[in-house]
Amino acid sequence: MLSERYEDALIFATRLHSRQVRKGTRVPYITHLLTVSALVLEDGGSEDEAIAALLHDAIEDQGGDSARQEILRRFGANVARIVEGCTDADTLPKPPWRERKEAYLAHLYEAPADVRRVSAADKLHNARCIVRDFREQGEVFWSKFKGGKDGTLWYFHELVKIFQSFDRSLLVDELARTVAELDQLAGRNEG
Repeated sequence: MLSERYEDALIFATRLHSRQVRKGTRVPYITHLLTVSALVLEDGGSEDEAIAALLHDAIEDQGGDSARQEILRRFGANVARIVEGCTDADTLPKPPWRERKEAYLAHLYEAPADVRRVSAADKLHNARCIVRDFREQGEVFWSKFKGGKDGTLWYFHELVKIFQSFDRSLLVDELARTVAELDQLAGRNEG
């Protein structure tokens, strides 16, 4: 069962991201955080992992070090460590896209299992949304990504390789299937 800490994290995340929407949409950002947290719980994650899933973009998108310190204060060192492990940049302006993604991929090889679980859930939800949006918008859809079509597909393939090298869970398997579906929609024969 989830405790009041989870409820507190849900309220905190909702308020923190209240003015944020999913890239290129009007969908409130909290929908992403709720989905990632649900995926973590469905995969057997702990309450700390589920809380970190709700907060996984807080440092990156909502305040850098001040968000980090508030997470540490409110939810403890373990949650803060997981959130930190899911953060690919905490400075503005962010480093160039490819550099940031390569550093994050390298970091995942050293990351503990709880960080990889939250990250895999995040990437699965992102990949599912990309598949859905690509179906609706077609090739023009890729323009909203800094990595474009090729960079985005490269990144997801690298993520799948890393996650599969550590974890053969339903979560990782679903990410691999979703990336393969994205390849098909994008007219690529990789997988």
